[in-house]
Amino acid sequence: MRRRSLILAAVPAGLVTLSACGDDKSDSSKASDKASPSAAAPSAAPAPKIVDGPLPAITAGVKFGEKPTVAKGPGKPSDQLAVRTVIAGGGKTVAENDYIQADYLAQVWDTARVLTNTYDHKVPLLTQLAQGSTLEGWRYALTGKKVGSRVEFAVPPTWAFGKKGNAQVGVKGTDTLVFVFDIKDSFNANSSAKGKDVPQDGAGVPKVGTNTDGKAPSIDIPKAKPPTKLVSNYVIEGDGPVLAAADTVLVQYKGVIWDTGKEFDSTYGRHALTSFSLQQVVKGWAQGLTGKKVGSRVVIVVPPSLGYGDNPPNGSGIEKDSTMVFSVDILAKM
Repeated sequence: MRRRSLILAAVPAGLVTLSACGDDKSDSSKASDKASPSAAAPSAAPAPKIVDGPLPAITAGVKFGEKPTVAKGPGKPSDQLAVRTVIAGGGKTVAENDYIQADYLAQVWDTARVLTNTYDHKVPLLTQLAQGSTLEGWRYALTGKKVGSRVEFAVPPTWAFGKKGNAQVGVKGTDTLVFVFDIKDSFNANSSAKGKDVPQDGAGVPKVGTNTDGKAPSIDIPKAKPPTKLVSNYVIEGDGPVLAAADTVLVQYKGVIWDTGKEFDSTYGRHALTSFSLQQVVKGWAQGLTGKKVGSRVVIVVPPSLGYGDNPPNGSGIEKDSTMVFSVDILAKM
């Protein structure tokens, strides 16, 4: 069983599902607020065959990053997974279990009715291409593609919502779905912050390593009493968007106890990134990351009043009234 992240506040076990659709408010395409075409559907189906077509034409918005207009499906769709790389990118190759950040559009094969898109609202999708985390059709179609690519593919019900469909988003059990994805970035267990090193000259503040090789940075705690107020400083300052209090983020992190320097939690140790809403974590994390830029590494010192106080999680190795120190790499936000 995957260990539950210790920075989460009292929420149900398991990470926040990130593969939510954008909200398309146009008359011809209204996304549901309650469900999305990217919600994972349980499937025991074997892996599909990847075929070249048929696939509908992209009639407008043909450049990477432009909102595409896609024609109706030409005749009968394949019962397998039709995939076409429309624009071949030159970035890193996406592997299964990677997180991807992408703009996308989804529509129904027979009618060309658009279900949703992220282009209109300038908020790209962030999802993990892992079994049970997203649509199986996405996992099979996008694994092996490169960042910077535009990929068009058609997913029959077997690798989408199955025979039941999804009434909340207007998908019938017989609908084949057509997707266009612009893959903007990908992240895995070796991902790190990207930016400029910031001088760490604050008195009484832990010094954090600036390596960006995907390995856990060092955390050097001064021989002094811990601060009584929250500390949140850049170690590496990225140039991405600023985090808001309600954002969902993807991070690498490492946590140690101030008094002992002992590590009690780490994504590096689990070889798995963590994603969460800033509204679902301990107050020190929420306050410490709000206002920071994506791409950055941040050192956060969390006093007991903004951490676990006198009620730390059982088996966590955190004593009552412990001050916690974190190195956090902010990889992406949704």
